[in-house]
Amino acid sequence: MNTEPHKLITAVVPTGKAMPVLKRLKEEKGIITANVHRARGVGKLTLGARRGFGEELEKSVLTVVVPANIAEEIFEFIFFEADINQPHGGIVFLSRLHAATAFSLPDVPEES
Repeated sequence: MNTEPHKLITAVVPTGKAMPVLKRLKEEKGIITANVHRARGVGKLTLGARRGFGEELEKSVLTVVVPANIAEEIFEFIFFEADINQPHGGIVFLSRLHAATAFSLPDVPEES
């Protein structure tokens, strides 16, 4: 277990935005401690909200574990690369982690 301080960055973005950011994190920042999954929920600021129910939406959730000393830099990178700074671009937040387990990926050839 790695006891160096780490942070968890979580971004909820429109479907299709997270995977390109995940790829750029690896290529440009060397970060491999990230994951993307999908989630569904009901939005309140949709056309159906006026009738008392929201529209069910699917989103991508990007989670990234980074050392605390680069967390702000990576947070800002994700904020702009995922277009969270645009209307309806999503949300990103940063939280502390008590501990993180280090892992590494094996060297495998890139898919063409």
